[in-house]
Amino acid sequence: MADKQQLQVSGNKLSMWRDDAISAALSANVSEAEVDWLLQEIAGLDSLALRLGSFKDSSQIQLKLPLKELSALWQKRLSERLPVQYIAKSTPWRHFNIKVSHNVLIPRPETESLIDLVIAATADNPTMREGYWADLGTGSGIIALGLADAFSRAKIYAVDYSSEALSIARLNADNYDFSDRIEFYQGSWWEPLDFLKGEFSGMVSNPPYIPTSTLPELQPEVFKHEPHLALDGGDDGLECIRHLVKTSSDYLKPGGIWLVEMMAGQADQIIQMLESDGSYCKIEIHRDLAGIERFALAYKS
Repeated sequence: MADKQQLQVSGNKLSMWRDDAISAALSANVSEAEVDWLLQEIAGLDSLALRLGSFKDSSQIQLKLPLKELSALWQKRLSERLPVQYIAKSTPWRHFNIKVSHNVLIPRPETESLIDLVIAATADNPTMREGYWADLGTGSGIIALGLADAFSRAKIYAVDYSSEALSIARLNADNYDFSDRIEFYQGSWWEPLDFLKGEFSGMVSNPPYIPTSTLPELQPEVFKHEPHLALDGGDDGLECIRHLVKTSSDYLKPGGIWLVEMMAGQADQIIQMLESDGSYCKIEIHRDLAGIERFALAYKS
């Protein structure tokens, strides 16, 4: 662990680092905005101070990691396409600041819509907000946090196959005082929750949905650094979603909500799966902010 002196830097020195980092970012075709976002996270500077350069006059600025280490990580951002969120070890999501590591998928803005969709879907039946809800494949725990925040009287059960991911999810729940309302289980999808079959008001999941063969086509930030366990959806990308269609009706109450995030182009196949299963009704497809068909919503018959 770095000593206190290593974590302190003058405003002038940090300003020179910022100028160099922006220049290097432009040369590497990386957004210069990432530099200031990183400094907000690592140095606690606000956007106005960065824009005006007023921090230059500070005799001492406290960093979360030594400037030498920050420089090395920034170089990895440029040369190895290390995601900037993994350097900061955090990222904003809804109104939370989510801790992340290489063991979890970086939360995406589009996933925020999952919470908005369940809020809308339960608007006419508020008793659904008081029951048990499942976040399957919780990763960093964002969906569980979003559900706990939206449904103050619900109990959330969050499951992930990765113990390392669950450690991050628990940390995020602790940071927002949700530990008493979110229970975490290690295992595969519904399996750890067999003791609550037929009792869930809803299930929300952002499962792996990228076809195995197309993983190398993803951005290098994603393919080289984010966990493939959270990305790889099998040969057609639908392996996990197919399993969730098949198994979820055993765990949901009648009228219970089934909601997943998916990849562009998968909507028709998922509708067909849900219809063929015979356990679901009122199937809906919702688009994300970019207009892409991104979410499938259904109710247990």
